[in-house]
Amino acid sequence: MTHTRTYWLEHAWLDTYVEQGVAVEVADGRIAAVRTDVPTPPPGAEILRGLTLPGLANAHSHAFHRALRSTVQVGSGTFWTWREVMYSFADQLTPESYHALARAVYAEMALAGVTAVGEFHYLHHAPGGTPYSDPNAMGEALIAAAADAGIRITLLDTAYLSSGFGEAPNVHQLRFSDGSAEAWAERCSVLKEQDHARIGAAVHSVRAVPAGQLATVARWAEERRAPLHVHLSEQTAENDACQAAYGCTPTRLLADHGVLGPRTTGVHNTHLTDEDIALVGGSGTGTCMCPTTERDLADGIGPAVALQKAGSALSLGSDSHAVIDLLEEARAMELNERLRTRSRGHWTAAALLRAATADGHAALGWDEAGAIEAGALADLTTIALDSVRTAGPLPRLGAETAVFAASAADVRHTVVAGRHVVRDGVHALVPDVPQALAQAVDALRG
Repeated sequence: MTHTRTYWLEHAWLDTYVEQGVAVEVADGRIAAVRTDVPTPPPGAEILRGLTLPGLANAHSHAFHRALRSTVQVGSGTFWTWREVMYSFADQLTPESYHALARAVYAEMALAGVTAVGEFHYLHHAPGGTPYSDPNAMGEALIAAAADAGIRITLLDTAYLSSGFGEAPNVHQLRFSDGSAEAWAERCSVLKEQDHARIGAAVHSVRAVPAGQLATVARWAEERRAPLHVHLSEQTAENDACQAAYGCTPTRLLADHGVLGPRTTGVHNTHLTDEDIALVGGSGTGTCMCPTTERDLADGIGPAVALQKAGSALSLGSDSHAVIDLLEEARAMELNERLRTRSRGHWTAAALLRAATADGHAALGWDEAGAIEAGALADLTTIALDSVRTAGPLPRLGAETAVFAASAADVRHTVVAGRHVVRDGVHALVPDVPQALAQAVDALRG
């Protein structure tokens, strides 16, 4: 039986412009037709007042990092001191507590207009490294959590085998490691895709996967035509250590071992040489920028403009979830570049929205999402145009309003596969998201 419904969008962003009065017909979770110049809602249509965009794609997430919010803002330190606090929370997680936390985090994402998340997942085993009776219990918990929160997920199952170049995993990292890339591939090959879930791969970083095992991860992804993500040059210390160990940059190392390519996304890509930029862009490797986390951890500002000009598609992620707000990430990418160059207008609002929608979905292997057009997945996000942040500008400037004025708090509706997950700012599946978050985080405090 075909399930059909019609949504009437008061204003809709159709990739390059804002259209007033748009009817979207949905059948079995996909957009069947888009009709413009529809001034009033058709009979029986569900009304989405405000500006409707394609659903937002959060291309880089570590769900358990949400437990660190505010805790890691006490005092000072570096990425490396932050990491020690992160490990203390990771040590507490079980499949059950991870499901509870991730369900709440993904519900928070839905409230922020996110309809698909790329979960960079490396918390595989029990503390000490002993596999669970189901070796994929932690990954399956994340897949179930996304379903419970009503959003799509690409589980980027991550190879994490060493604590540094030539060093064994430390006590915290034992639960991350499968021992070898071959064992990693054997374990994650058992994971099954579902309607809302796709399986991809990740190399945690060049410091966490020995050079001789990179090709195994890349080959696993290639054989499945699956997305492959990698943390790349987030810290200058990683670059220096890679030079000492292999005599080249992390980007060159990845290129030499077949990791770069059009289904690969480098996360952060912060400290790159001109040659690195050419390697990333020339191979069609994407770039996922996570400006809030990159600022929070004092990483630096990556060369996003140069990467895009070289051929690298840009996507966005909330990463450590210091905040979950893809509109803020889009805005920050442009504003960071303005600070760095002291000039304005590096991207149009439309280009920034494409990074948060179509290009983010493509980076996660959901090429059929991220646009309001016939055949696309019926995933929609509606932003209020009458809040204290968004009231005043002309509706035709809706893209500019969304990127440069709105926040996650302005998301009014989120629709996934043609069904309301968030209606009028209320999550339909998780009754009290703040309480769910508070309880899940409190359970990890020991």
